[in-house]
Amino acid sequence: MMTTKIKKHFWSNIRKCFLFCVLLLCFISCTKKEALTSAAFRTNSGWGYTIAYKEKILIKQTVIPVITENKSFATEGDALKVAQLVKEKLKQNLSPTVTKKDLILLKIKL
Repeated sequence: MMTTKIKKHFWSNIRKCFLFCVLLLCFISCTKKEALTSAAFRTNSGWGYTIAYKEKILIKQTVIPVITENKSFATEGDALKVAQLVKEKLKQNLSPTVTKKDLILLKIKL
């Protein structure tokens, strides 16, 4: 009988500790501020994007990269899709270069 009570107490404490750890991890992940941010902005002929690190702009792209024309993105969504791709590449320590294949895969209107 005594062993059963000890086991119950033990598992009860384990559950409490596990729950506390899960809540702590959730809190930490929610409060972690992303260092790299992206934003779209309006240009004279469409949309562009910026990539910033701790509020300092690293990349300001006013035209669609790779294509031969000086043309802005047609929509804000297109600009943000490419900005997200560039941000992901920077997070992985890759070159932020965008290829024409990337634009096609993202279904960017050229």
